[in-house]
Amino acid sequence: MNAIYFDSTFNDDIRRKNLYNGQIFVFSPSASAIALCEFASGMIEEAFAPLDPREAQHSLPVEKYVEILAKLKPTFIHHPESKKLIQGILKESGCDLTKTYFDVPRLRTATSDDYLTAGIAYAFHPHRDTWYSAPTCQINWWLPIYDITPENAMAFHPHYWSQPIQNSSREYDYAQWNKESRKNAAQHIKTDTRKQPRAEEPVESEPQLRLITKIGGMILFSAAQMHSTVPNTSGYTRFSIDFRTVHFDDVMAKQGAANIDSACTGTSLGDFLRSSDFCPISESLVAVYDTPALISISNS
Repeated sequence: MNAIYFDSTFNDDIRRKNLYNGQIFVFSPSASAIALCEFASGMIEEAFAPLDPREAQHSLPVEKYVEILAKLKPTFIHHPESKKLIQGILKESGCDLTKTYFDVPRLRTATSDDYLTAGIAYAFHPHRDTWYSAPTCQINWWLPIYDITPENAMAFHPHYWSQPIQNSSREYDYAQWNKESRKNAAQHIKTDTRKQPRAEEPVESEPQLRLITKIGGMILFSAAQMHSTVPNTSGYTRFSIDFRTVHFDDVMAKQGAANIDSACTGTSLGDFLRSSDFCPISESLVAVYDTPALISISNS
């Protein structure tokens, strides 16, 4: 059974255990989360000036829009200030910075009315991050930079938490993706021909859950949670940030959500940095996970 916790006071250990069991956590904006959104919105507005970024798609050729995003997104992702603000969010959220590792924050865009749904603004079909070589102990953190509505939010598909679905994750290799496909995102404008894991049988879109938070409000969920990009019909581009965390103890103990249907190769664990000092997770530990996935029907 899935549940949603709003502004829970659970400590991080109990919170992670609940996330691994399919629960979703929603938090009101914290000081660091608001600061991260303000930092991102400042960069976004400078990049699209003099246009309103949420309406710029109505004034720009799609090729120009892609050109702007191709510069904007990497600048935000790799900016030292982004890492510092993530560090602040984790501290305010009760995480042990010496044991919590995070990957760099992604700046996401979901344009309206099919203006741009491929490549650098890819509209994600229903999927689990575990199909993309995420460790089962990965926790996703998601927050909107501007106000969102049900018409441009993110959707969860809780029906599939315990129900496996046939998918093409067996064809996905994380190292190959990083080597070839990730860096070519801006080349895909009208269509996206990159091979990404997706369902190979019909997906029931209902029931689905759309959580609407304030700017900087955070949604936490397991990498095993099925979710998708809502077809944006709002007339406004959605800008959001997401990043992921793993806890060192869970990585060591191979704790996490059940892997019920992922068969990808490799691991994204090598992308994670220790929150206290931004040191990467050890290569020897990454090597333990850097093998073809083995599907298990029970929690680790």
